[in-house]
Amino acid sequence: MPEGPEIQRARDELAEVLEQSKVSKIFFAFDNLKPYQGKLKNKRIVEVSAKGKAMLIRFANGYTIYSHNNLYGKWFISPDGQTPDVKRQLRLSIHTQEGAAFLYSASDISVLKEHELANHPYLSKLGLELLTANTTWKMVTQRLMTFRKSRRSLMTLLQDQSVLAGIGNYLCCEILHVSALHPETRICDINDQQLQQLAQNSLLLTLQSYETKGITNLLSRAKKLAKQGVEFEDYRFNVYRRKGLPCYQCGEKIVKDKFSGRMGYCCLGCQPV
Repeated sequence: MPEGPEIQRARDELAEVLEQSKVSKIFFAFDNLKPYQGKLKNKRIVEVSAKGKAMLIRFANGYTIYSHNNLYGKWFISPDGQTPDVKRQLRLSIHTQEGAAFLYSASDISVLKEHELANHPYLSKLGLELLTANTTWKMVTQRLMTFRKSRRSLMTLLQDQSVLAGIGNYLCCEILHVSALHPETRICDINDQQLQQLAQNSLLLTLQSYETKGITNLLSRAKKLAKQGVEFEDYRFNVYRRKGLPCYQCGEKIVKDKFSGRMGYCCLGCQPV
């Protein structure tokens, strides 16, 4: 599933062809949304924004298209407006004079009025957004401190969108590794220094992944491996998808297992139980 950084980068690409442009053509695949085609055609798009793992496309007439990619949804941008040659189900397409945006395979799409956004079942429960310009590590620390007495594991807490919006499985595994915390460690069992470090790493790795198109590994190491001819998917992570390979830091083999009911990766040398 795309996580916060991937959705934010998709937002940036969508904004290039949609923001401040009038819609020349729009298509919804779902029958219940087709009546909105006439209401949104020739209307100006005033803003494209990412909220957690959701995308919001706001129109000047007060409507907003909400979409969540879930596991398989993906946006494609076409500067010339041509339909991409992909083997997926088209769910939504929006055309402007700047190009076109196509959403494939997503099933969670709706059109909302402005007053409905605040009560949306996903949007209304989102926690602190990590990829907004004003978010600081101190704010992340304060947010995590509100769960200080919780007995929940860090593996489940960090991926709860009502806690910190945008962290999914790969970011969670990577954040816990660089924080030297085992996935099943409970937040009530870590000290203040560990919590502060966890907050800093949550923000820094999410920002780094956004800025580098998915790299959470140490950047100097990733650059060195890239120069050696290592493929991107093989150098971008510290532990994620590296089962059986040696940890870059201590040499122990990376393990893949279920932690608190969620599949994940960790190094037991760096992240002891």
